[in-house]
Amino acid sequence: MPADAVRVEAAIVGAGACGLVAALGLRDAGIECLVLERDAAPRGSTALSSGFVPAAGTAVQRAAGIADDPSGFARDIQAKAKGRAAPVLVDAYARAIGPAIDHLMQRHGLGFELLDGFLYPGHSVRRMHALPERTGAALAMALEAAALRSGADLLTQARVVELWCDASQRVIGLGFERPDGRLEHLACEAVLLACNGYGGNRERVRQWLPAMADAVYGGHVGNDGSAVAWGEALGAALADLGGYQGHGSWAVPQGTLITWAPMTEGAIQVNAQGQRFHDETEGYSEAAVRVLSQPGGVAWNLYDDALLALARRFPDFRDAEAAGAVRTAADAPALARLIGCDAAVLQATLATVPRLRPPFHAVRVTGSLFHTQGGLDIDGHCRVLDARGRAFANLLAAGGAARGVSGDAVWGYLSGNGLLSAVAGGAIAARTMAAMLRTTGAKTDAR
Repeated sequence: MPADAVRVEAAIVGAGACGLVAALGLRDAGIECLVLERDAAPRGSTALSSGFVPAAGTAVQRAAGIADDPSGFARDIQAKAKGRAAPVLVDAYARAIGPAIDHLMQRHGLGFELLDGFLYPGHSVRRMHALPERTGAALAMALEAAALRSGADLLTQARVVELWCDASQRVIGLGFERPDGRLEHLACEAVLLACNGYGGNRERVRQWLPAMADAVYGGHVGNDGSAVAWGEALGAALADLGGYQGHGSWAVPQGTLITWAPMTEGAIQVNAQGQRFHDETEGYSEAAVRVLSQPGGVAWNLYDDALLALARRFPDFRDAEAAGAVRTAADAPALARLIGCDAAVLQATLATVPRLRPPFHAVRVTGSLFHTQGGLDIDGHCRVLDARGRAFANLLAAGGAARGVSGDAVWGYLSGNGLLSAVAGGAIAARTMAAMLRTTGAKTDAR
């Protein structure tokens, strides 16, 4: 490590929800921290998401008269993952997320509200928390503002490219590249990798997610697999590499995510031949593979007026509609002409769903890869583990950099698992780092 490297107590790589929640936790504990972000503004995967965070046992739920608890949430997570999610993480995240949401509201002023009017697939009660704006971008900006108010230091356009370790595999610092190509160094006592998955790395996707090798990638370009590569170099274990969040509702050619909320209330998908081909209420993640398996790899989302009104409650959908994603047909024959399918086939399909009434509204979509759910193996304290299950002394990971709670397949993704891992993981990692640094400081004082 260069002698002139700037020194901080804690370094956080990545300023998405995970990194910023961790920064808030560290500052609340009186720990100095520096968050390094590769982009000019800290947005990342969080800003591309819906911004909906599932949490159990929150003050918002209680105010709405909803009885929920971490054990019920954990059961829902494992039911969706068919028991293949890491039990220690499911338990840790289910217990941590409620207090984390309450703390963000009470201590840092984030105005979370409970989504109502529909229930996302796999959740037994309403537990999706969102800011009034109902967007991931709003969540990212609110967390950034809170972190800066708390005194956390944020360095943008700082792309971390290397970790420095001593002979005992203890991380002693990192190197980051500036826009002009300069390499700068930072010495630190602990590091949290809150940076990325590998969804934007086509080679890694072909290796671990062959079903998505040619799919549209709807995630952030910063998900290049850096955290996985650093972990491999250090001998860290990897886990659940076959897990990912797909989405069966990526508008084409507009290139934007279409909310799945109407699907929970009776909207359907038909293929280019006018046939319904799956049960949409099972979830939007596995729908990605099902849509891609249809002729041309496309499908049409079909709504009536009531379902269109539900979709319009979401700003991202309104933006997609303004871009021309929504097409309207007065009746079934007109809808068949719009889709380009046989009218009799489509009429037979619609006859099985009498709740859909004309006029019909349609969005042409494909399946997409949104973000990966596998990565560095971690314990319930978000400490990175080596191949023998031993925790590294001061290297942590959470969010997209680490394994999540979706198991190792696309169908294991429960709605909101990504932001669950980010927010709960960031809160847990902050507690772990704070305890670690206090212990280190006590030992130093004793000497």
